[in-house]
Order: sequence, then C-alpha cells, then structure tokens
Amino acid sequence: MSMQGIAGGFTDQGRIAPENLIAGEFPRISRIVTITGGVQLPLGAVLGRIDADGRYQLSDAGGNDGSEVPDAILGEAVDTTAGDVQALVYFTGEFNELALALGPGHTLDSVRTAFRTRSLFLRANQPA
Repeated sequence: MSMQGIAGGFTDQGRIAPENLIAGEFPRISRIVTITGGVQLPLGAVLGRIDADGRYQLSDAGGNDGSEVPDAILGEAVDTTAGDVQALVYFTGEFNELALALGPGHTLDSVRTAFRTRSLFLRANQPA
C-alpha cells in the first residue's frame, strides 16, 4: 500500500538537524578565510586572527600572536589536522552564546567584551 505524496519504496524522508548558532536578525557579514591549528573545530568556534599571516585559529586567551583576541565565529565545522582549510566565518551578527565553542582561557564574558567592538552580539537563545 502506498501513501499519497510518498514515493513508492521510500520509507525514510530524512532528518533535519537545524543549527542553533544564529540568534537574531542583526546583519551578518561572512567571509571565507584560512583556518589553521591542526585540530577539528565545531560550528560556532570562537576564532582569533594570527597577526603575522592573517590565518585564523581557535582563540586562546594565553596566546601572544594576535589570535588571543576573539575576532570571528566559525560558520561551519572544519578539520585542520591534515593542514589549513578554507572556511566560512562570521564577522558581524547576533549569535547564540550557548552554541559557541570557546578556546582555553576564554569565558562568555571575555568574548562578549571583545565581540562588542566588532558588532558580534551574544545572547542566550536555546541550548545547542
């Protein structure tokens, strides 16, 4: 027996797992940048920019190469274990603070302060 609107032989219509990073309508500006670091990073990782070469990596508050300053939010999961990759990052917008992945030494308060001057705004939307 087939149901109207369901193709014969198909029983699984797939699943949607919506991301929970975006938290508002403030205009988002995104760019493709080079991500480095030799690690896997999830969607929502807080990135810092390395002054010497302009690449981005997970922001570490203890760093001293410029990347210790939170500068952008990663817009897709990436794997840099095999080398640098190109990925989408957000430079402005309103984001769910509960969906962020913070680097060593950072707290929501520390990144919130740095993001304020960059037009990146955080609010608690829903758990990720």
